[in-house]
Formats: sequence, structure tokens, C-alpha cells
Amino acid sequence: MNEVKKIATRASYGNALAELGRLYEDIVVLDADLSKSTMTNIFQKEFPERHFNCGIAECNMVAAAAGMAAMGLVPFVSSFAMFTAGRAFEQIRNSIGYPHLNVKIGATHGGISVGEDGASHQCCEDFALMRSIPGMVVLCPSDDVEARAAVKAAYAHKGPVYLRFGRLALPVIHDEKNYKFEIGKAEQLTDGSDVAIIATGLMVSEALKAEKMLRAEGIRARVINMCSIKPLDEEMIIMAARECGKVVTCEEHSVIGGLGEAVAMVLSQKCPVPMRYVGVQDVFGRSGPAWTLLDRHGMNAWGIVDTVEHLVKR
Repeated sequence: MNEVKKIATRASYGNALAELGRLYEDIVVLDADLSKSTMTNIFQKEFPERHFNCGIAECNMVAAAAGMAAMGLVPFVSSFAMFTAGRAFEQIRNSIGYPHLNVKIGATHGGISVGEDGASHQCCEDFALMRSIPGMVVLCPSDDVEARAAVKAAYAHKGPVYLRFGRLALPVIHDEKNYKFEIGKAEQLTDGSDVAIIATGLMVSEALKAEKMLRAEGIRARVINMCSIKPLDEEMIIMAARECGKVVTCEEHSVIGGLGEAVAMVLSQKCPVPMRYVGVQDVFGRSGPAWTLLDRHGMNAWGIVDTVEHLVKR
């Protein structure tokens, strides 16, 4: 059996920027002294005159990007999720969100899977922060193919976009030739009528593993990839709830303010069903190997299976 190809979505981000840079001269990339980690150095090598290292000054980086956008450029600002969504939140809100400027925020190293860097770097609040900004699009791709497509869609979108990428290499689950990405649209990956598993980012491939494990137990799960956290594909969420009767959300983020709460808001108003949430349960992370931490928080296929079993057999 051929080994599944694995690529970190932060590498996908760097590659997509370089590809866009060859096509469009209005793209500029700003980084906060982390270009080797965010992979914007791929763009930098080809277009050094359009890459700006702003140093460890994320707030100034965001303000500079806002000025560039006001002059007609399309800036991609890049750093770890903790330093973009977290440290520079005020500047993103007031300098980009409020005037609705055409700035794209490429946030890498999101979630618990930052691993050994510890709680100070493990941003599990970024979805909540970015969702709260009016007009902000929030995307969290699940693999290399989707990540590159999301970057291109972000460029085409007129207005602010927050993209979250990961540190870990993830299985490539999409066939690029047959895949089409659209902001605001979800993707149904498997059929099933016993429970709907709505996942985003790293958790999508884990949800697919869980689906196979559940199938062996006679539980048919419908796996939905929700890359677009804002805007949400409400139509698919409601359809899944009506046809499956139960919903489990999965995210590498706090269960407070993230995908789970966004889905619950839709269903509470339009199709209330029993729900459970797989994610960080209102705690800080800690330093350790990425998959050890994910296992500890139940954010893996086995954690999803356990959550589904308790919900279905309740």
C-alpha cells in the first residue's frame, strides 16, 4: 500500500504565495522575523523586493499592511497565530476590520500541535477572536490542496481574511484535479445518517479515521469538512442535523468561541439537535510532543469515536 503523502499547511501557504506572486504584482508579504517557520521565505527568495521583515513587531506589521492596502496593494501579513490574532488583535480590529481593508492574515502554528513551544505559543482562541470582527472571513484548511486553494480564494476575495495554518505535516486527503474551494461552502466527505461529524483543519483527517472505526461498530457517520468557519455553510449544517439527528464538532481550538459554538448558534435557532464538542475544554495547553498533547486532550480519532459513541448510545 502506498504511504499517504503528508505536508504541513504552513508549507502550502508559502508555496501558494509564491505561485500568486508570479501572477500578480500587487501582492506583498510581511513577516515578523519568522519567515523560515511561516514559510514565507519561499516567496522571499523569488520576490525579495515584495517581502518585508518587520521584526518582532506584529502590531506595527499589521498597521503597515493596512497602509499598503489603502494604497491598492494586497498584503499578506504572517506570523504565529498567537502573535497575529493575539498580540495584534487591536490593530487587526481597528486598522483592518473597521475600515474593511483588503488585508490577508496568514497565521501559522495554530492550536495545541505547536507542541514543545508550550501554552504561551499554543493559540486556541484565534477563531473566537477573528470571528468577533465584523466582516472578517475565517478559514482553516485541512490539507495541502485545500490550503493552497484557500490562499488563492483569499486573494480573490475583497476584504479581510484570516487563514490558520498548522505546524504538523497532515495527510493529503483531496485530489487536486477534482477539488474546488469556495469561501462559505463546506464539503461532505462521507455518507452517513447516524451522526454528523463537522470538523476543521487538522481534525478533518482524524474525523475520517474515526468514521472508519465507527463503521466497524455499525455507526454510520457523515463527515463534513468545514474549512470556512466564517461565513458558515448553514445550509449543509442544517441538512446534516435534520438527516442525522446528532452533531459532533471537532476543532483544534477551544470549545469556547470556535467552530462548535458557531454551529450551535445556527442549530439552536433553526434545527436544535443533541450536540457534543471535541476540542480544548477551557484549559491552557502545556509543553510536549504534538500528538501526545492532542491525545491528552482527546483531539484524535479515538477521542472522536468516544464522543460519538456516548452521544449515539445516550
